[in-house]
Amino acid sequence: MQAIILAAGMGRRLGDYTKDNTKCMVPVNSVKLIDRLLGQLSKQSLNRVIIVVGYKGQELRNYIGNRYDRQLTIEFAENPVYDKTNNIYSLALVKDKLQEDDTLLIESDLILSDNMIPMLIQNTYPNLALVAKYETWMDGTMVKLDDDQNIVNFISKDAFDYNEVDSYYKTVNIYKLSQQFSQQKYVPFLNAYTKAVGNNEYYENVLRIISLLNNHDMKALPIGNEKWYEIDDKQDLDIAEALFADEKDVLRKYYGRYGGFWRFPKMLDFCYLVNPYFPSQRMKDELRANFDTLLTEYPSGMKVNTLIASKCFGVSEPYIVPGNGAAELIKILMEDTQGKTGFIRPTFEEYPNRYDKNAQVTFVPQNEDYRYTADDLMNFFADKDIQQLMVINPDNPSGNFIPKADILRLAHWCEERNIRIIVDESFVDFSEDYSTNSLLSDEILETYPHMIVMKSISKSYGVPGLRLGILCAADKELIARIKKKVSIWNMNSFAEFFMQIYNKYEKDYQRACDKFIAERASFEQQLRQINYLRVMPTQANYFLCEVLPPFKASEIVIYMLKQHNILTRDCSQKPGLDPTKQYMRIAVRNHEDNTRLAEALKKIIK
Repeated sequence: MQAIILAAGMGRRLGDYTKDNTKCMVPVNSVKLIDRLLGQLSKQSLNRVIIVVGYKGQELRNYIGNRYDRQLTIEFAENPVYDKTNNIYSLALVKDKLQEDDTLLIESDLILSDNMIPMLIQNTYPNLALVAKYETWMDGTMVKLDDDQNIVNFISKDAFDYNEVDSYYKTVNIYKLSQQFSQQKYVPFLNAYTKAVGNNEYYENVLRIISLLNNHDMKALPIGNEKWYEIDDKQDLDIAEALFADEKDVLRKYYGRYGGFWRFPKMLDFCYLVNPYFPSQRMKDELRANFDTLLTEYPSGMKVNTLIASKCFGVSEPYIVPGNGAAELIKILMEDTQGKTGFIRPTFEEYPNRYDKNAQVTFVPQNEDYRYTADDLMNFFADKDIQQLMVINPDNPSGNFIPKADILRLAHWCEERNIRIIVDESFVDFSEDYSTNSLLSDEILETYPHMIVMKSISKSYGVPGLRLGILCAADKELIARIKKKVSIWNMNSFAEFFMQIYNKYEKDYQRACDKFIAERASFEQQLRQINYLRVMPTQANYFLCEVLPPFKASEIVIYMLKQHNILTRDCSQKPGLDPTKQYMRIAVRNHEDNTRLAEALKKIIK
């Protein structure tokens, strides 16, 4: 068997990365794509490797040199018109060699798990294409399969239909072609196709024509959960570096993304702190039905969106500011805040990170579960000269919850001392008796004019992609100042429409919250069966867990990501947590996902 690598392309979409080198010379985590691929091929019993070069071909030849002489026999072919042709011409240049042996046909801009080439070689079927179930990030050649994994059609870009994506597989651009197939089918059709259509085409088009003959020459081999990526642009390179990161870098590369994990196929994100049961299907259908209009029309300005937010959340217009996520409002609020501010740690770091460190007075609960009460806060801050007190309720990551009556008692204490109290209740709808726990009402805000209530709609409403949050207070001057500091179009049309239609779905939301609370209780029981985790009580949609010796949180998180494609959060370095201990934060998802995580955690001991 031999391998043919197509490496003639210019890789224009990679910009500066391919200014002086061809795509396969681009490094992923300091290892060039060509080195990774040749290293994988060197572990197989190949008669030779043929590399078709073009753009910066001499640089690639010089780089490879004789470095692989003891492992591989490498030959080169030259495509002198790489800038005027596509990969069909590069393959046609070596069509004679293609017919001399069974062949692995590989494109050079791929990064693959080490298992994928052996699984292709070891499969007994002579003509195979590695394929992956379609994911939204994929582009290029798609195929359809029958029940026997025969490729029955290659789907061109023009024929791609989003209504049929459930039946699509993406070719990984690695094929195994038998010598007989190349001689009797592929090369004859290749000759006829290039003669009729020209050289500015793709070699997959020839396979498509052969598949239409309905003789089942080509089968597909689905790769399952094996990792791979095709690197066409800078974003692809960034994702590939996260997917194939070394253990020492993998968490930094994932955590540093702060989201966008839908680009990572089949990964379960247990850092994701949202309601798994809302929006309901009916609400999503209504959003989908209005997609074209919402995409192509401007949203309303602040005046109208304030009115809609007032209707949606039951707070008068002068008391509410809708924001592009809570993050926008947090930034403006912290910039508007002056004087010493009381913080509780461990907590959501966005607030203290936005504030002068020298003006922070920090309370840390002195117990192993990081529990605290309103009385604890009043006792600690009684003799502290603070102008603001920041309370996240339930807190993140501890899940500590102060009941509403005690929060109001704390607000009264702050009123007597002329202290502004900021309560972030982003997770309050996950608490038991959630329907009565919110502070969002005119009566409460007017009773405690020094109180500000912040709420991220992403969390309990399950819509982080909309970027929606609200800030409420009876301090009209504060509200007016904040409105002046946000742009007139600070919200998109999808977020506006969500608020416009939400009240129709309030019963669905209540059912979703009830279902969540029941699932959290079930998940807690599953986690408590993991004997190296000490699970702390919570009223939020996550559990703070102490990782017991000899395990370390980072080791577990890396294991879960590498072996099970599940992302969890190592909290061990979070300010306020005991630095001598190890901690993880685990979100609550639906029952199927939660069970998958619990079973994966049990396998660590095995």
